[in-house]
Amino acid sequence: MPATPAYPPHSAPRLFVDEVLSDGIELRLGGPQAHYLANVMRAKPGDAIVLFDNRTGEYLGQVTHAAKRAVTVLLTQKLREREIVPDLWLCAAPIKRARFDWMAEKACELGVRRFVPVRTQRTVVDKIKPDRLRAHMIEAAEQCERSSLPELGDLTKLADLLAEWPEGRHIFFADERIHASGEGSFRKALVAHDGPAAILIGPEGGFNDEEGNMIRAHPSAVPVSLGPRILRADTAAAAAVSLWMAGRGDWN
Repeated sequence: MPATPAYPPHSAPRLFVDEVLSDGIELRLGGPQAHYLANVMRAKPGDAIVLFDNRTGEYLGQVTHAAKRAVTVLLTQKLREREIVPDLWLCAAPIKRARFDWMAEKACELGVRRFVPVRTQRTVVDKIKPDRLRAHMIEAAEQCERSSLPELGDLTKLADLLAEWPEGRHIFFADERIHASGEGSFRKALVAHDGPAAILIGPEGGFNDEEGNMIRAHPSAVPVSLGPRILRADTAAAAAVSLWMAGRGDWN
């Protein structure tokens, strides 16, 4: 008896759709998505496609019509519910565009629930493009089989972020200066601080003294070290999220 083939095929295109999906509905995809399917993937009627909506989950569909500017897809089967991600926020000062795009992309891949750009005294980038950041998150989710996207917060001043901080959510504050003192073990901090959390990453050059004191004075702040080496902001973000996911997230 021949083996049952894997279905849907791993080669099926996988796209995010910003509308509520359900079994049996037919969708008309246009714009860049239609171009990608019709002109890049050479989709034709009968081809399989996987869609997810960041609301209800992931669905298998079948192309029913394909043209250069419009592709119609009939949803035939719900594959899985929207994934549940750990309650971790990443709050980070914007850095150079390409590196901040990378940070947003990795936040999605690693399973961060909310990504918040934070303006600090040493932030060299005072504006962000939310649509661009979200596009990078979507691309990461499409390629890595994620069925949820991080919530993207507005660019917020550090003082305002701390003033409005929700009770009960720890702030793991990456402070490179405490490693020399032998304090601030991230592993020990994770053992002692369970529950909803956030990781706070400063700009290139770090937080200034006033900001550092303000963060340490906050009742939810937990200063931690990321080891003996100084890390660039984007590397620090990925390292800290990975440590938290391994200690308190869903990597166990």
